[in-house]
Parts: sequence; C-alpha cells; structure tokens
Amino acid sequence: MLNRPSSRLSRGLSLVALAVALALPAHAQEKPAVSDDAGVEKRGRITPFNGAAMPEGAETGDKSNAASDKKPADGTAPSGGVGVFDRMGAELPALPAEKPFAGKVDDAYGAFQRGYYLTAMDLALPRAQLGDPAAQTLIAEILQQGLGVVRNPQQAAFWYGQAAEKGDPAAMFKYALILMEGRYAKRDRKKSEELMKKAADLGNGSAQFNYGQTLVADNPGPKGLKLAMPYYEKSAEQGIADAQYALSQILVNVDGIEESKRARAREWLIRAARAGFDTAQLDIAIWMIEGIAGDRNLEDGFGWMRRAAEGGNVVAQNRLSHLYVNAIGTRPNPVEAAKWYVLSRRAGLKDDALEDFYLGLNEEQQKQALSAANRYRRS
Repeated sequence: MLNRPSSRLSRGLSLVALAVALALPAHAQEKPAVSDDAGVEKRGRITPFNGAAMPEGAETGDKSNAASDKKPADGTAPSGGVGVFDRMGAELPALPAEKPFAGKVDDAYGAFQRGYYLTAMDLALPRAQLGDPAAQTLIAEILQQGLGVVRNPQQAAFWYGQAAEKGDPAAMFKYALILMEGRYAKRDRKKSEELMKKAADLGNGSAQFNYGQTLVADNPGPKGLKLAMPYYEKSAEQGIADAQYALSQILVNVDGIEESKRARAREWLIRAARAGFDTAQLDIAIWMIEGIAGDRNLEDGFGWMRRAAEGGNVVAQNRLSHLYVNAIGTRPNPVEAAKWYVLSRRAGLKDDALEDFYLGLNEEQQKQALSAANRYRRS
C-alpha cells in the first residue's frame, strides 16, 4: 500500500511543472484551419468545433438486427458469453492450486491494512527504533495522516527521513516532497531531486512522474519533454493518471517521436480520463470530436464532454453547451444547452455566441434552464 502512493500526493508539488510540461512548442501550437484535402495530420488541441458535421458514411447506431445474426458454434467465431441462468447448477472448473507464501508475514502492515492503526503503531515502533525502513515508513504514514493518533507532520518527516536514508522508495518520495516544500524539514532542493530520482529509478510511480516534471522544468522546450518521457512512460504504466495525461500530450505535440509510440496517445489519454482526471476527459472529448490522434467519434466525444462537465470542469460545461446547440453527438436540446451555459457563465467563463443563443430563447425556456442550473449539483 505504502509502496504505491496516490498520484494526488504528487499533484500538489508539480502543478506549476505540469503546466510547463504540457506547454506546446511553437511548432505544435494552433495553426490556421487547413482543408481536409491538404493531407496535413491534425496535431494538438483544436477547440473550435462549432458547426462540426457528422462525417460521411458514419454509422447511424441502429443495431436492431445485430442480435439476429447468429454465430456458428464450431469454434470458428468468438463466444458471446454464457448468461447467469445458463450457468446455474453447472459445475465450475477447479481453481488453480494456491502457491504457498514463503516470505515473512508483516503483522504491523497487516494491522494497518485492516484499519487497526494503534495496533500497527505498537507493532511497528520497536522495529522502527531498531532501524527497519519498512516499519519507519509505516510509522511516518500513520503520523502524517493522523490515523488513530494526533496528526504530527513534524515527527512524520523525521521517520520518512530515517527510512529514506535506508533506501525505502516510498519514504524517499515522501521525504523528497518534504525537502522541496521546506516546511517540516530544512529546504534542500538538490537532495530532494536526488531522492526523487533514486525513488523513480527504484520503481516508485509517483516519483517517476515528479522526476519527469523536474526534468521538464530544468530543460524547457522539446528537449526537456523528451528527457522526461521515459519517466512518464514508466509512471503511466503504473496507473498514475497525471503521467498518462502528460504522456498523451507529448506523443501528439512533440516531433521526433516513434510512430509506434505516437499511435498510443489516445489510449493514454483515455486511461487518464477513466481515472477521473477531468482535464483528460475534456481533452479526449475534443480529440474524438475533432479526429485528433484517431478517428472521429461524435457520440463518445459528447459522452466524455458531459462527464467532464458533470464533474465540475467549467470549460467542459461551456463546450457541452455548444454541443447541445449544434447537435454534435446528441440531439439538439436548447434548455440543456442554456443550463450548461448559465453554469459556465456563473463560473466566469464569457462566451458571446452562447449569450446570443441564450437571449434568443423564449421566456419559458430561459426559466427552465435557470431552474435546472439552480438544481444542479456537481457529481
């Protein structure tokens, strides 16, 4: 548990660096619209999608006859699965034999995982005092979060430091953050970066993302992005949504990337979106609507835009209003369009085109939209 810290812990330190990481080089910034016949690949974020039309030959989504097409059951086609009623009473295949655990059971971590924090503290403290880095990291985590005890970040910093010196990757990552912040230990940027790199090289996903951010901050432009990319890749493979998002942007916007890697840009962005990263949800919606890094898919793009909007992303709320107005990936719905516009306007996002649309609604539609906006609760 402690060896895979939440990426949320890494986000606080690297907000500024993340903005730098995703800043596009001059050649990747938005360019004037180019005709589809020009053969120029769409790169980067393309946001003006008002009036986008359904691509020619797009499927209507009518799959009413799909179920009637029976597949041969001779093994030449994939199975459609077995329903629960078909399974009832059937003998299930035997489970594979369990492999015996030959390692040493850590009672302190076991108590921690079951929520017995005081027991975990009692079991870990004697080991921590004898220099056990895993126990020291556990003590630090309990003190840092105030689990069953009074929260004490100062003592937590001490134990993180002790475990970091003995090579625990999770402690190295946490102590590197503490040294960078300089609140509960003397600020030491050089040592912080050294520990972050060591933790990253030892496989800590959050440290890999943060060290990548450090490389980008120290080496502005494409050079830093390419230096950071291997660390982002390793972090992304471990499920760190921040790294997945950053990697997707690099793959689309930086020249000189292997095409086999570039082809995975949308995959990484979808992973970050599924993890609840609202900026990734907004971007994948735009990518799907505009056909960036893959084919256009208006319905899925609309779905991701709505998900980001419902999560409270103000830009997505504004864009979702445009989708409803122009019936992109959905049916036209003036009341829903006005509702999302009102919400984004209240958050301070001005849009003259949507304001004109709103003023063109009749009094009853405006009343319904305002009522829906007032009832809205962020999901």
